[in-house]
Amino acid sequence: MLMDLLIGVGTMSLCLLMQSVLLVQALRYYVRHDNPGTNASTFSTLLVINSVMTLLVIGNLAQIAIWAVLFLMLGEFDTFDAAAYHSAVNFATLGYGDVVMSVRNRFLGPLEAINGVLMVGVSTAALMATFQDAFRKSRSARRDGRA
Repeated sequence: MLMDLLIGVGTMSLCLLMQSVLLVQALRYYVRHDNPGTNASTFSTLLVINSVMTLLVIGNLAQIAIWAVLFLMLGEFDTFDAAAYHSAVNFATLGYGDVVMSVRNRFLGPLEAINGVLMVGVSTAALMATFQDAFRKSRSARRDGRA
């Protein structure tokens, strides 16, 4: 269990680093492209927010892939498809239980679930912040007569 903990925390750290980089990129994209003062159309604002969401989802999918590769390296699964499916179920905390890992590495499942809850939460918070900011800017632009 101690080895699983070390491997799991290391993988979680890698995932956090990657998600942080994508989060920064997503928010930079939002800041560069969201300008309701000159282009306050609802469609363009939604397009920018959708792009932010897509970057965040890519980050979550990449984390699922990282965990799947780890499971393959540990010999838990024979194919990437099986490892990715199991990883996605863990990451999303669904816990179907139709595919399970060996007793030797089973503690990695809950660690990935913790990782998933935290990273989906980070993505949700970032997306909500962009929604709130876009709404505030759009409302301000309409009130000031710029839209």
